[in-house]
Amino acid sequence: MARKQSAPEAAIRFVDDRLGAAGFLRRSFNKVFPDHWSFMLGEIALYSFIILLLSGVYLTLWFNPGTAIVEYDGSYVPLKGVEMTQAYASSLDISFDVRGGLFMRQVHHWAALLFVAAMAVHLMRVFFTGAFRKPRELNWVIGATLLILGILEGFAGYSLPDDLLSGTGLRIGYAIMESIPVVGTYAAFFVFGGEFPGETFIARLYPIHILLIPGIILGLITAHLMMIWYQKHTQFPGEGRTEHNVVGMKFLPIYMAKAGGFFFLVFAVTALLSGLAQINPIWLFGPYNPTQVTAGSQPDWYMGFMDGAVRAMVNWETNVFGHTISWNIFLPAIVLPGLIFTLMLLYPFLEQWATGDREHHNLLDRPRYRPNRTALGAMALTFYLLLLVEGGNDIIAYKFHLSVNAITWFVRIGLIVLPPIAFMVTRRICLGLQRKDDELVHHGVETGTIKRLESGEFVEVTAPVSEPTKVVLTSRPDEAPVLVGAPVGDGDRRQRLRPRKPGVLRRWVNRFMVEEGGDGHARRPSGEAGDEQAKTLTRH
Repeated sequence: MARKQSAPEAAIRFVDDRLGAAGFLRRSFNKVFPDHWSFMLGEIALYSFIILLLSGVYLTLWFNPGTAIVEYDGSYVPLKGVEMTQAYASSLDISFDVRGGLFMRQVHHWAALLFVAAMAVHLMRVFFTGAFRKPRELNWVIGATLLILGILEGFAGYSLPDDLLSGTGLRIGYAIMESIPVVGTYAAFFVFGGEFPGETFIARLYPIHILLIPGIILGLITAHLMMIWYQKHTQFPGEGRTEHNVVGMKFLPIYMAKAGGFFFLVFAVTALLSGLAQINPIWLFGPYNPTQVTAGSQPDWYMGFMDGAVRAMVNWETNVFGHTISWNIFLPAIVLPGLIFTLMLLYPFLEQWATGDREHHNLLDRPRYRPNRTALGAMALTFYLLLLVEGGNDIIAYKFHLSVNAITWFVRIGLIVLPPIAFMVTRRICLGLQRKDDELVHHGVETGTIKRLESGEFVEVTAPVSEPTKVVLTSRPDEAPVLVGAPVGDGDRRQRLRPRKPGVLRRWVNRFMVEEGGDGHARRPSGEAGDEQAKTLTRH
C-alpha cells in the first residue's frame, strides 16, 4: 500500500507535475558559490537596496510632495509659524511627530549612501580583477548602469524634502540644464514647469523617485542576478580551480545560511548608524528660499566629484549670436560626467578591441599581473579623489585654515600632474610584486635561521612555500595576442590574429596593453644565470 503523502509533499508534487520545476530547483540548490570576502561587496549593494525599499515604503505613507505654502504647526518649536511647502512640513512631521519617523528617515539615507558606495567598490573589484571580460561584458554594462541610476536616485531622494540644502542642489541642477547650448533653457523650463523653482517639480520628481527609477533598478538587478546564475561565478586562482569549474560551497544549506546572516548584519550596521550618527538634519536648514544659500552646503559624496569639477573649472563663457554659452558649467557638469560614464560602460569592449582577447574567462586576474589595467584604475581614482577634494574646498579651507584659492589651484594642477604619477607608481608596484612572487617561488620564505657556509659566508635558510600558495603565485594569466602589424621583438611566440592589418591607433594601444612587463609577465631570470640564481639561498 502506497504511503500517504503529506501536505507539503503533495503541494510540491502538484507544482512539479505542472511546471516541471524539480530539475531546475535541484540544479539551483546544488549551485556552487566561491568563498571569498570580495564577493560580499555585491551582496552589500543588494541588501542595501532591500533596506531602501522597506524604509521607502514606510516614508511614502507619510510624505506629502505638495508645493502649496502652509504655516508650520508641528512639534519643532523654532519653526512654528514659518511658511513652507507641504513637502518640507511633512518631512518635519516625519522627523518629530511620526513614531520612529526620524529613525526611518536616517535608515533610508544611510542605506542610500551604502548602496552607492557598495556598487562603486564592487565595480572596482570587478575592474581590477578582470571579471568584466567575455562572457560578462553585458553584466558589467548592467552594473555600471545601476551605479548611474543609483546616483540619480540618490539626488532625487535628497531633493524631495525642499529644505534649504536640497533646494540649493536643485538650483544647481537647474543651472546645469540651462548650460546646455541651444536647448538648455527649454529643457530646464519644461522639466521644472517654468522658471525656477516652479510649482510642480517636486510633485513630478516624487513618482520618479518612488516608482520609475526603483522599478528600473529592480529589473536590472534581477537581470544581473539571472546572468550571474546562468554564467556561473568567477573565482580567484587557487588549488583545484580552473576555467571550467567552480570551487566553493553549495547554495543550500551553507551559502543560504551565510547570506541570510550577512543580510541581517548589514541591516544591523545600517540601523546602528541611523540611531547614533545624525545625517541630513533638515530642521536646521529651514525651508528653501531662492534668495538664500546654506553656508558650507555639500551634496552627498557620490555627487561631490561633479561639484568639485564645477569649482575647479575656470570662468569661461562665450557669446554666439547673442546666446551665452557657459562652458564653465557645461564642460565639467555635463561633458565630463558623460565621458567618464561612457568610458566606464564601454571599457570591456575597448580592452577586447585593444588586446584581441576573445576567450572565455572564469578565473580572475590578480591585479599585479595586469599592471597597465591596474595603473589605469589608480589613475582614474586619483582624478576622482582630486575632484572630491575640490568639492569640499570651502570646508577643508575652514577646518585647516587654508586658502580656498590655494586649494583650487592645487587641484587644477594636480588633475594634470598627479594621475600620470599615480599610473607610473602603481605600475612599478605591480611589477615589483610580480618579482616578489617569483622570488618566493624560487627561493621560498624567510625562516629566520642563519647558516654559515664552509667559505665563512653567513646566509639565511629559506623554506619552500606551501603548495596552495605556490599555485596562486604561479597562476599567471595567458599572454594576450599581438595584432598583425604591431612591433614584435625577436623570439616572440605569441599568436597572431587576423590577416588584416589593424590601424595605427589599435596597434599602439595593443602594444601598450600586451608588451612584456606590461600586461604580460614580468621578466624572469632565464638560462644558466636564472637557474643558478634559483639554486642559491636568499641573503639576509
